[in-house]
This record gives sequence, structure tokens and C-alpha cells, in this order.
Amino acid sequence: MEKEIRVCDPLLRIFHWSLVLAFTVAYLSGDEESYIHIYSGYLILGLISFRLLWGIVGTRYARFSNFVYSPKSIIVYIKGLVSAQPKRYLGHNPAGGAMIIVLLLSLIVVTYSGLKVYAIEEGAGPLALQATEVSFIKSAYADDDDEDEHDEDEEEEFWEEIHEASANFVLFLVFLHIAGVIVSGRLHNENLVKAMITGNKKAE
Repeated sequence: MEKEIRVCDPLLRIFHWSLVLAFTVAYLSGDEESYIHIYSGYLILGLISFRLLWGIVGTRYARFSNFVYSPKSIIVYIKGLVSAQPKRYLGHNPAGGAMIIVLLLSLIVVTYSGLKVYAIEEGAGPLALQATEVSFIKSAYADDDDEDEHDEDEEEEFWEEIHEASANFVLFLVFLHIAGVIVSGRLHNENLVKAMITGNKKAE
């Protein structure tokens, strides 16, 4: 029996699968503008906040310092994938680490743009106060209410486009991530999905 080592701590695994579920629900309910979409977005924001904190104070393999590599290391690893001889890492490999960072940044854009749309449309959410203040300033100095409404519509449309585009980009990253997990897992002869469930990977 192969010796195994604990790599993914329980909180990291809960975060991973919770994020998968929350993003799936948020994406599928995006056209409905329902409370399901809104609350799943809040859940994603909470999960991102946790991951950023856990990347600093978490367990060894969860920390950013363990999987943030230089661009050169990322390129070398990808070349190894192409040649079917990638170096094995117990934690996240350089390409996987880069994917995590890009995903987190993209999800921040998705959630922020979603909160902006929610604030402008419904006057609710944590950014609602900011939207109200901007609207009040515009009203104080504008000569025409129709101009205010036009500016607000343009702002709403802008953030809606950002929200939709960034959500679709995250979906693209997810498919790319899945492909990377499959290819890397086969080349290293290990089940990376199982590792994210059990938390264990075979030792060096």
C-alpha cells in the first residue's frame, strides 16, 4: 500500500466544494435575478474572503507562499506537461497555483460588479450607500432629471456587462482547471479529485 500524506486540510476542502456549488448555483440563476442568485453571490464573497485569509495563516499547503511561483517556473511546468514529463509537486503545481490566483481575482471582479448592479437596481447591498451618495451628488448639480436617469442607466449597463463577462471568464477558467486536473492527474498517475475529497496524496 502506498504511503499517503495529508495535503488538503478540512477547511480547504470545504471551501473548494462550497465554491463549486455556490458558483454553479449563481451562474445558473443569473438570468432570474432572484434571491438565490444574490445569496449565492454573497456566499462566494464570503468564501473568497476566507480563502484570502487562509492563504496567509492557513496550513502549509494552503498558504500562498507554498504555491505562488515565478513566471519562469510556471512556463517550465507547462513545458513539462506538453512533453508528458512534468515535475510532481505535493501541493499545487506552478500552473495550478497560477490558476488559483487568477480564479480568485476573477471572482472578486464578478462579486464586486454584481454588488454594483444590485446597489444601482435595488438600492440594496453593501455598496448601496455609495450608490445613493453618488446619486445625491448628481441630483444636486444636474439641471435635468432625465440626464440623471440616463447616466444611471449607462452605469448599470456598464456593470452588468462587466458582471456577465467576468462570470463567463470564470466559467472558462473552470473548464481549463478541470482539463489541467485531468491531464496532470494522468501524467502523475494519481486521482487529484479524490485528493481534494480525502485530503491525502501519495507521498514522494
